[in-house]
Amino acid sequence: MSTSPRSAPTPTAARPPDDHRLSPHTGFTRAHWEWAADSMLAAVRPHANASGSLIDLPGPASVSGRWSDGFEGYARTFLLAAFRAVHAADPEPILAPYATGIAAGTDPASPERWPTPEEIGQARVEAASVALALHETRALLWDRLDDGVRQRAVAWLSQMSGIDVPQNNWVWFRAVVAAFLRSVGAPHSTADIAHAVAATDGWYLGDGWYTDGGERNFDHYNAWAMHLYPLWYCRITGDTPETAALSARYRERLHAFLRDAAPYLVGGDGAPLFQGRSLTYRFGAAAPFFNGALFDATPLSPGLTRRAASGMLRYFLDRGATEEDGLLSLGWHRRFEPVRQPYSGPASPYWASKGFTGLLLPPDHPVWTAEEQDLPVEAGDFTLTLPVPGWLVSGTSADGVVRIANHGTDHTPPYHHVYSLRAYTTHTAPDHDGPDPDRETPVERLSVTGRTALSRSGSTTTAAAVKGPWEVRVVHVTGSDPVRIPGHTLAGPVPPSGDHGLTRRTDGLTSALLVLYPAFNATVTLRRGQDVNPYGTHSATPVYEAAASAGAPHVVALYLGSTPPGTLPTAPRVALHPTAPTATVTWPDGESDTFPTGAA
Repeated sequence: MSTSPRSAPTPTAARPPDDHRLSPHTGFTRAHWEWAADSMLAAVRPHANASGSLIDLPGPASVSGRWSDGFEGYARTFLLAAFRAVHAADPEPILAPYATGIAAGTDPASPERWPTPEEIGQARVEAASVALALHETRALLWDRLDDGVRQRAVAWLSQMSGIDVPQNNWVWFRAVVAAFLRSVGAPHSTADIAHAVAATDGWYLGDGWYTDGGERNFDHYNAWAMHLYPLWYCRITGDTPETAALSARYRERLHAFLRDAAPYLVGGDGAPLFQGRSLTYRFGAAAPFFNGALFDATPLSPGLTRRAASGMLRYFLDRGATEEDGLLSLGWHRRFEPVRQPYSGPASPYWASKGFTGLLLPPDHPVWTAEEQDLPVEAGDFTLTLPVPGWLVSGTSADGVVRIANHGTDHTPPYHHVYSLRAYTTHTAPDHDGPDPDRETPVERLSVTGRTALSRSGSTTTAAAVKGPWEVRVVHVTGSDPVRIPGHTLAGPVPPSGDHGLTRRTDGLTSALLVLYPAFNATVTLRRGQDVNPYGTHSATPVYEAAASAGAPHVVALYLGSTPPGTLPTAPRVALHPTAPTATVTWPDGESDTFPTGAA
């Protein structure tokens, strides 16, 4: 492998032409995924050091510092290179920079060495990516390394054995490294493996949902961490009686997630739900779709698998996720650094590499050769109950919007905007400079059934019913706290139009908040923002505010959908039954739901 560390596979000069025969929704085929991988790998190479061991991308450093960030750039793009190389016609130029990088990075005497897991905690995360990439390219890279380099790599990875890690998805970083060490005949920690397996069983709450460490923080980590590392541990370990039992367990859980939830949480434009931590990983959310096919753990057709994954990739590429120099930025669409967490550095977005696991499937696999099929939201309107995370999900085919009413997912600051709101969607995001979230923490889920839900947080009890583009929300507050209920925030390159409780984007997407039951001293205003929203420069949010009301109900209807200018569909009606206490909502189509409001 003689390629210079700064050289790279040459990407196609332009994106391949769309193929709307094979992929009627996205136009994307395997060629587009290969092109995207090659382009991403080529873009980082000018930022590699002389040996290729560190890739120091431009941008503010993470809390771990530039040295750690440079190693993160190596490890996360090495994972992408490994997936790309396995079925490449010529894998050598893809992997050569990473071969020289591992030689220098594991050399304690090299000025370009990697930080060790003992020196910097973030290196414990990246060690797992290195181990996964080495496993997938065993014949292409590991077996061709100088024996001294292999010994140094084993010595570096061995520092993961028994090392302290947070009790969440990080336990799998130790276990995956242990599995790789075992696979190359090196000493390893069986205790690390046993701990990860036991902890993960404790975090699994059914229906395909894991918490990440025992709290009720359900988000995309369920997809790109908890449904990934356990199965990859089994893949590295190989065919043993122990692995067969574990693999069956993990495959069944991924199957349930793909059957009951994952495809319903993808918007018609390909967007994943804007909710949770680390959203800058973007199309990393495609990982469970490809992994379902890779591990024979999916109920989805090959055409739907590719539709969901390719939709995510195209969604972000078409909206500026890669900058002019081809680098993935910290953000959602374009660069938007307020979306970062303290651990986010310039190379953090490259955990999006996990979305490329489909490249491990051979080119003639049905996932790549079958015609794309409709997402659930494209097939028709739906309402879905997800009891474990406490979500009511509604999708509307006319505009492709997926919305969740959140009555069970919880977390503590500093992640309040990505956990502690009552509603999230595939087409909107909260402003990141706004006032406190619309609920306290923690949340107590009381019921989630049919099209209705009920939960309590602090002094506030909230009931909701959803159907189509509407959510009806009934709020009771005890004590002297004022009431604040935000609607869906719209954002774009120009200010959304509207005033008071209604705002409309130029593409027709409309957000409205209507008062269904009058409250004392209540007002509805349109809060505007600039440069505070990941969906665009200008944002607008309908907001209901009212003074303390000694337990009197506050009832509003939230709307999110596409409308012609100056119009809004007929709103639902609500009747309150205080003695029950329940409410009955009558929807515009005449259907109705009666649900508990939790009023004292």
